[in-house]
Amino acid sequence: MTITLLVTNKNLVIQGDPLTGWTDLDATLNFNAPAAGTVTLPAHPYVMNQLVPGNRLVVIRDGAIWTAGPMEEPTNYRWSLDEPGVGLVDVAFSDDLATIAGHITWPEPALTWAGQHGSTWRTFTATNAEAIIRSLVNENAGPGAITARRIPSLVLDTVASAGTNTAVKTRFEPVLDVCRTAAATGGGIGFRTRQDGNQIKFGCYTPADKSATARFSAGLGNLRSVSYKQTAPTVTHSLVAGTETEGSTVRAFLEVADATAASSWWRVEKYIDGGAADNTGGELTAAGASEIAEGASPVELAVTTVDTADLKAGRDYGLGDKVAVALPHGLQLTDIVRSIHLAASPDEGEQVSSVIGSQDATRDPRIVQLVRTLNRRLGRLETRR
Repeated sequence: MTITLLVTNKNLVIQGDPLTGWTDLDATLNFNAPAAGTVTLPAHPYVMNQLVPGNRLVVIRDGAIWTAGPMEEPTNYRWSLDEPGVGLVDVAFSDDLATIAGHITWPEPALTWAGQHGSTWRTFTATNAEAIIRSLVNENAGPGAITARRIPSLVLDTVASAGTNTAVKTRFEPVLDVCRTAAATGGGIGFRTRQDGNQIKFGCYTPADKSATARFSAGLGNLRSVSYKQTAPTVTHSLVAGTETEGSTVRAFLEVADATAASSWWRVEKYIDGGAADNTGGELTAAGASEIAEGASPVELAVTTVDTADLKAGRDYGLGDKVAVALPHGLQLTDIVRSIHLAASPDEGEQVSSVIGSQDATRDPRIVQLVRTLNRRLGRLETRR
């Protein structure tokens, strides 16, 4: 294991020597969501001089960047008589998706905030998911945004030709929330940032099916622990209603169903406000498909793995890829890698674990997931006023 920690400024210029003496490095990469990490450092002057607001932390593992992005909490310092010396500082960091997450979708991104119009929406109908996601990021945070909103060094990566057609209608919603919806309803594609030289490149990709080569089992020596849970879907049939048009007695209704889930479990209906008058551009279908994806029967598979010479995270499989896990009792599962967690210390080495499963395959309690869902839906209602 070789891990190097560097600090850069917003323009990706290295600010000093690599950070040494670190302990308890914890960095989790998330599929279509910002990373989350922490590390403990000795508070030497050369270290503290680099830990300033606006700077970024770059984690390099075995010569390749594991994660790179802003320090959300650059200086959580502590000292006591029980631990003499310069003291310790805990640093919390993310990847560059976190800076994009701070932006919302403007209905008229080419105008200033004062120039926005109250009834305008940013709409994409029957459009490729990758094109939608790239446009949303570019016009709200990238080089296509107005100057005040541009994230330094952020550019669009090479087009990956990923995804299928979908529809999006948005107004004052978090950019990454809308991107995730487009990704889920437009072919299950992924998006990410990566540091390349003096640029932060944002792009999309098509996750690969690596279930034939990326396999985890006790017999292969790359599986340390596993927990598995499957629960019933919260929706199998989205009953979507179009927006009522003033003066009209006709209203569009559309049903989007997951027939397989309904057959395996039972029918679960849910009323959905489609947010559009009709399905001309596929808006109602997209709204129904999004709810189906969020309410799918979650297979929660938390796997603790260990890298081997034959199978290594980041090299042989990545976020969004489909992998195979052989459970000790004989069942084999294939599903998507939702997060990859790196825990490392100089004394104990490193451990890599993966969370594999549906969109809800997280370690968050269900009440936390519910609150997030409610907040998102309330936000949508607010923006439609």
